[in-house]
Amino acid sequence: MPGIDISNYQSPQQKKKPEQQLEPNKLFEFLNKDISLGNGQLSDKKKEAFYHEMGTLIQSGIAIKTALELTVSSYTQAKDKELFESIKQEVIAGSSLSDALKNNKKFSSYEYYSVRIGEETGRLAEVLNELGRYYKSKISQRRKIIGAITYPLLVLSTSFAAIFFMIKFVVPMFADVFKRFGGKLPAITAMIVSFADWFDRNIYLMLIFMVAIVAFYVLNKRKVWFKKWLTLTLLKIPVVGGILKKIYLARFANTMRLLTGTNTPLLQAMEMVRQMISFYPIEQSLLVAEKDILMGSSLSATLAKNDFYPVKFIQMIKIAEEVNKLEYFFEQLANQYTEEVEYQTNAISGLLEPLIIIFLGLAVGIILIAMYLPMFQMSNSF
Repeated sequence: MPGIDISNYQSPQQKKKPEQQLEPNKLFEFLNKDISLGNGQLSDKKKEAFYHEMGTLIQSGIAIKTALELTVSSYTQAKDKELFESIKQEVIAGSSLSDALKNNKKFSSYEYYSVRIGEETGRLAEVLNELGRYYKSKISQRRKIIGAITYPLLVLSTSFAAIFFMIKFVVPMFADVFKRFGGKLPAITAMIVSFADWFDRNIYLMLIFMVAIVAFYVLNKRKVWFKKWLTLTLLKIPVVGGILKKIYLARFANTMRLLTGTNTPLLQAMEMVRQMISFYPIEQSLLVAEKDILMGSSLSATLAKNDFYPVKFIQMIKIAEEVNKLEYFFEQLANQYTEEVEYQTNAISGLLEPLIIIFLGLAVGIILIAMYLPMFQMSNSF
């Protein structure tokens, strides 16, 4: 089935009120939050369940209004029932499902346009199931990555907490004792006592500095220059840069798989992905790609101009274009990079755990030795 160009599409409500048509520059405002904490969005887990249930019911031949009634009855929390009840009432009143999702502000523009394309192409059930699989994959990938780094981060946090406690409270107590006895302290003891004094004098300045960094990030995170600088800096960090690159390559491929699977026109799919994935190299490469494709270039040829994309990634897209199976090859790329990210994070997690424990043991051991060494020297002098 050929792709549908929805750039000039008007919903029934928009046809009644031409002055309320969407501006072209506002058609593709996407959110890309993994977990909806304070951003007003419905959580990915609830989205997965909603799309999966709706897709299954509609695919079974059940009318959309009945499917919404059954979906509403499956929720127990008051706020969820209220949300989906409002969606049901809008659909009953004559709105399309996509417009109902958009009006409730709990769903991203990406979902709105995906569902809208499904409605226009007569493949709503397929699109809903694809959205369900998309969020399931997103949740699975996030859980595996978080699971791999949780224990090392927990151990590292405990290590810093223990060292902070000793530097802030234990070392000063020993320092007071040493001052009362007088005499010259061993070099390692003097160094740690000096560091504890410096830390105690500057701890509030360090806290203010950290708060300033967070505030600076929050104020500038949406600015182009900051996104460019931060992204290029992170990509240059050994190991971390490679994993970050693969995470976004997997996200790019997975989103393109969903859109090409619904016969979304390529240029429109690229614009949707560009606005959805807020990652500077991908945003810039797709901006260039849109112009090149309008001039007759292929997707693989224009992406090959950007060093961000690996040679294998470009070759797979080139083959997909030749055999006209973009959806299949994007799915393969998404699975491949997701597996690589999971493998690398698990490997790094396994390596970091013993290293962090060793670091904690050495740090605490050195501090204790430095504190007790003067006492041993004093006991030997008697």
